[in-house]
Amino acid sequence: MTDLPTAGRFDGRDHLLPVRVYYEDTDFTGLVYHANYVRYFERGRSDFLRAIGVGHADLLEEAEPLAFVVSELNIRYLKPARIDDALVVRTIYEQVKGVRLIIRQSVERAGEVLCRAEVTAVCIHLDGRPRRPSKGLVEKVTPWLAKATAAD
Repeated sequence: MTDLPTAGRFDGRDHLLPVRVYYEDTDFTGLVYHANYVRYFERGRSDFLRAIGVGHADLLEEAEPLAFVVSELNIRYLKPARIDDALVVRTIYEQVKGVRLIIRQSVERAGEVLCRAEVTAVCIHLDGRPRRPSKGLVEKVTPWLAKATAAD
């Protein structure tokens, strides 16, 4: 046992992050409020990067600092999660295409998909202008991609 929070684990290319549904995540019916799935997905993407050695704070300390913004988020809600459920956020980085990272995610309970998302994140300069990801970021992400198209 450790006091450190988990960053999840990998199963092949899939990053799996366990999350628990707390009272604060639910609406008055005891179901997870729809916006909280977006928070779970954000944690999954961030912990994927953390697990491969890409910390957000590290990106800010690069010679040319960079950050990410979500430019597109498509969510399909299939079944509700409930208070006290043990969930898994599955994250797969599909492709790096120019300034964009294409990510596929799901929230699952006992192997059953409750919610799916397709996410496009854009690398930006700190002033908000789009920029290509750094060479170091591309090198660390490329082995995990379905389509190694970082040169697009």
